[in-house]
Amino acid sequence: MRLGIDMDEVLTDTLGKQLRVYNAHFGTDVPAERLDGFELVDIVPPEQRPFVSGMMHEPGFFADLEPIEGALEAMEQICRMHQVYIVSAATEFPGSFQDKLCWLERYLPQIPTRRIIFCGEKSVLDLDCLVDDTPSHFEGFRGTGLLFDAPHNRKESGFRRVRGWKQTEAEIASLAECLQRQ
Repeated sequence: MRLGIDMDEVLTDTLGKQLRVYNAHFGTDVPAERLDGFELVDIVPPEQRPFVSGMMHEPGFFADLEPIEGALEAMEQICRMHQVYIVSAATEFPGSFQDKLCWLERYLPQIPTRRIIFCGEKSVLDLDCLVDDTPSHFEGFRGTGLLFDAPHNRKESGFRRVRGWKQTEAEIASLAECLQRQ
């Protein structure tokens, strides 16, 4: 199977870093649970929004993100059985390209650089399955979309949701079985 795996909030804990940076800068203690259905920028006071909007444009922001729990182990297994592409909407943050490439080299060296795709519109990708946390990336996508659960997408419905990497692996295995039977 040809799989596309997003980076932010699927492989990397981008929100965790956003919260650490924001809380440290403003002396607050905003927990991830407060974001159900929202992005961080949506819940902060208006005068703090420029800081929140700009933090991911800062050089090095994406360089030291922690992996999402279970992601690396799952990717090890998935890469053995499928053709895996990393598909990141990094074009939203052009300064992130080098950081993301270094992160992938460090944590997922089994993914060849020719299978790393930075794009804005994922519907153009010819994949059997896309694992992503952003529902709009499934618009026009011809394969099966798996919505990786994240605080900002918890109010979204109408998508095949996966909660964590164990469930993601199970859904990918189930999808692969269905495709083999066809």
